[in-house]
Amino acid sequence: MTLPDFIERELPPGRRDQTLAVGDERMHVMEWGPASGRTVVLVHGNPTWGFLWRKVVAAVQAREPSLRLIVPDVIGLGLSSRPAASAHTLANHGRWLGETLDQIAPGPLVLVAQDWGGPIGLRAMSERRARLRGLVLGNTAVGPPAPSFKPTLFHRLAQLPIVSDLLFRGAGFPLGVLHMTQGDRRSIRGAIARAYRWPLRTLASRAAPLALARMVPDSLSHPTVPELAVCEQVFVDAKVPVALVWGVKDPILGRVINHAARLRPDATVVRTQAGHFLQEEVPGELAQAIVDVARKATW
Repeated sequence: MTLPDFIERELPPGRRDQTLAVGDERMHVMEWGPASGRTVVLVHGNPTWGFLWRKVVAAVQAREPSLRLIVPDVIGLGLSSRPAASAHTLANHGRWLGETLDQIAPGPLVLVAQDWGGPIGLRAMSERRARLRGLVLGNTAVGPPAPSFKPTLFHRLAQLPIVSDLLFRGAGFPLGVLHMTQGDRRSIRGAIARAYRWPLRTLASRAAPLALARMVPDSLSHPTVPELAVCEQVFVDAKVPVALVWGVKDPILGRVINHAARLRPDATVVRTQAGHFLQEEVPGELAQAIVDVARKATW
């Protein structure tokens, strides 16, 4: 699919695009850097797409141009295919990403992830642990919720019948209010906000944001909970360098940094004043963490 000019202008030069078959679905992937370089995979979450990583990609290339940067679009988002809402489970997303990596990056890699990209990436690597060489995580969940957790208003809205469909599918929520989760609300405005809305501009394309929001546990009996436990085990057990770069002004996941840092006391921790989509606000901090982890990794 050809991207409109206002999006092309924002993406770093030298991009390579391909779409890979993963079972019945198709995953779109953007790639930068030498094909023979050490591989870094950057996974976004809900409701964004690979466009989210563009500033980080540019900043990494400026610091370490030898890295191969692979940026997939999570199934249901970006330029990837649109399965039925019922297909959106953490197990399926882990399988789709894992099969993509088996095709495009079958060797060792560093995983970089944010939001749902964290659990999806960790779930994919749970069956490919020997290939994991490093982790850079930002504003994501790394495991099941604590017994005392309370769902956020956003996730409570996602569970409401009829109302949630009207909000997410009819009105395109939360695409119009992404800036509200930011430390600097000007960071997602104008053409940038429009670029996030573009892949989900039609009613028929909007199943994933609601389905992914409903994947977030609203109780300890939620079907995602055991899958998140698998993710946490990968995060805790991986004998690789880890960096946690966080936006503490994130109203959804800002405080999760404390739990993640306790689980990995060996991790390098960088707290910033960014919000949820920290790639827009602190790309340099993320890029430096990626370069540092890639340099520490045993390839």
